[in-house]
This record gives sequence, structure tokens and C-alpha cells, in this order.
Amino acid sequence: MRLVRASGAVALLLLPIDLPDRMARAFAPTPSPNRTLHGQVSKNATLASILDNVIGRPRVHDLVETARPVYDLKRLAAGHPYGVSIRPDGQLAGFSYGIDDLKTLRVLRKDGQLRAEIVERHYDVKIDMAAGTVRSSLFGAIEDAGEQDQLALDLSEIFAWDVDFNTELQKGDSFKVSVEKLTLDGRFVRYGRILAAELKTGPRTLQALRYEAQSGPGYYAPSGAPLRKAFLRSPLKFTRISSGFTSARFHPILGRTTAHYGIDYAAPLGTPVNASADGVVTLAGFDQGLGNTVKLRHPNGFETQYGHLSKILARRGDRVTQGTALGLVGSTGLSTGPHLHYIMFRNGGYTNPLKVQLPPAEPIPDQEREDFERVRTVAMRLLNADPASVTTALQQTAPPATPVLRQ
Repeated sequence: MRLVRASGAVALLLLPIDLPDRMARAFAPTPSPNRTLHGQVSKNATLASILDNVIGRPRVHDLVETARPVYDLKRLAAGHPYGVSIRPDGQLAGFSYGIDDLKTLRVLRKDGQLRAEIVERHYDVKIDMAAGTVRSSLFGAIEDAGEQDQLALDLSEIFAWDVDFNTELQKGDSFKVSVEKLTLDGRFVRYGRILAAELKTGPRTLQALRYEAQSGPGYYAPSGAPLRKAFLRSPLKFTRISSGFTSARFHPILGRTTAHYGIDYAAPLGTPVNASADGVVTLAGFDQGLGNTVKLRHPNGFETQYGHLSKILARRGDRVTQGTALGLVGSTGLSTGPHLHYIMFRNGGYTNPLKVQLPPAEPIPDQEREDFERVRTVAMRLLNADPASVTTALQQTAPPATPVLRQ
């Protein structure tokens, strides 16, 4: 309070007691905005090596401990993006780390405390159609159709029990496939599920549809027969068949005619050899003639044996699933070059793997037949109609009638 004399009188002039502070704030420079840094995790980098010189080790430790309940920041992966925001006083305002395409770790300072959460996005899913004709290989036909190699791998896996893609696919064969395409912000990321497919090879036309049975998803012919058989047509990617199944073959090492009750698949040294069906390993060791060998026992009286391996990757007693790597192609035992000697037994006797009638997997259960037929109707429309119109129909259909789209 100050006394002021005016016209012979004393007047009181009241001023706020905090005026100096207000004036100081009014003329003080505006605080600078947060400083932000963005980058990608480099090879062998840790959070400490990235942020120690930015916010200091103690604050890096606080960040790690805050994030730990939702994500362990020790698991940084090279190439993944990160961002950090630092306040003018040096305190961490926020941190983000891209775990994958859909998940981001976000740590923000709220009410003076750091809080962590996982922010998750979702793919946009579109059903699209691809079709093409084989000129040299399925991969080439897929590329000609403007698609990526992964689609060829997925398609060949569906028909792997009926077509040996190493030898049977010929020029002029064709395919059609209805597939989910997953995008983020309009950018293609990857393929989803193949919903329906058709492969024409020689005189045969094979069709497949995806059905989510109660026992699990699988691919079926329109009749309801499963495409998955009990055995793969070949247990490896081979160059050629160097010797077939015969009772009389001249042995190049023994120098005499002997039986050859198996198939020799020539392949580069080190090519993976896979289990042709689910089974139990009954032998994994060295045999004088077959060298390093693995033998499996399968259901329904079948056994398979894999000889001349350079390396064995299974142990006796292991229970393996179809496609499990059992070993690597080699030339051990009585062998003149790298190849797999593949033997199949049925009820204790030799049988020709190329001619055996392969037992099918379980068919559609009777109680699911009506549901399967609804899915079949949609799948055939996918193969023979505009995918956009089918997508609309699927979205308007109750979930029980469209298990083909269930996650």
C-alpha cells in the first residue's frame, strides 16, 4: 500500500502485493517446447546406450522399471523404431517403442509419474482374388499375377498332400485363390488366411476351402474330404529321383544286383529332411549300409526310414509332427553322392512310397456337416464371383454361418 497526495488530500492507492511476481512472469521468456528424438534401434544397442547421454542413467533405470510390468525393454530388437520426448528441465516426458506392426509400448508422464501401456492397432482386412497360369514354376506364376512369394508357399502347403510341386507342376497349369490381405494405413503388410483355392494340374482340378472345425482349422475339398493326408508326397525338396523302388538294381558300390526297396532323392548336401507324417522316432543312429539314419513309427501300421544323412536332428523316443526336421541330406554309409534313401513300410513289409494309397485325415463330423455346407457355398462364390460382393455378403451373415472368417 502506498500514500499518494492529490489536490491537498491524501489518497490511498492499493496495488496487488504480488505485482512484481506477475510482471516478472509477464516479461519472462516462454519456456521452450519439449525436445524430441526419433530413431531406429541399431544392432547390439541397448536402451542405456541409446538414452544415457540424453536423460542420464538414473532416468533410464526409472523408464525400464516403469515399463517392466507391460514390456521388458531389455528385449529391444534391431530396426524397430523408438521415440523420446524430453522436457526443458531434463525430465522424461514420454517414450515410445514399436514392438511390431500392431503393438507399441508407450510411457508417458502423468501427474508427475511415469505410466506405461501397450497401444494396439488392428489390420484392415480385405478379401482379394489372385489367378494365374504356370509358365515355369508356381513362384513365377504368382509373381506374374502381381503377388508375393509367400502366397506361393501358402498355396503349395494347402495342396502338398495331393501335388508334389517339385515334379508334378507343368507349364499351362493354373491357379485361383481367394485370400485375405492385411493392410495398415493403406499399406500392404502381409497375407492373412487363404479362404478358397483352386489348382488345375494336368487333367486334375483340385479345390480347397478353409473350414474352422471344432477340432481346429483345416482345408477340405468341396465334398468334405480333408486335403491333409497322413503322409507328405516327399519328405524334402529334391533335385531328382536317382533310383526308384525295384527288386533288382545294380548296386554301384557292391558291384552286384540287389533289391532297392526305397526311393533315392538326389538333393544338395545339407538339405533338410522332414518327417512325412506324425510319428515316434524308433531309431536315430548309424547303420552300416544306410549310414546315419532315422526311423519313425506312424499310426495305421506305417513306418518310414530316412538314410544316408549327414546329420541327425532327432533322438530315439521323440514324438514328432509332420514336417519336423529329422536330419540333413548327406552321403554316409554305402553311398556315391548326397541323396536321401527313403523307405516306407506297411505292416512290416516294404511298400513303394510313390504308389501307396495314403490314408486320409479325419473327415467333417456329421454334427458339423450343415455348418460346413454353408461355408462351402461362400467359398465357391469366392472362387467364381467378385470378391467385393462376397465380402459384403460375409459381413451381413451371422457368425455361426461363416466360421471361415473366425479368428
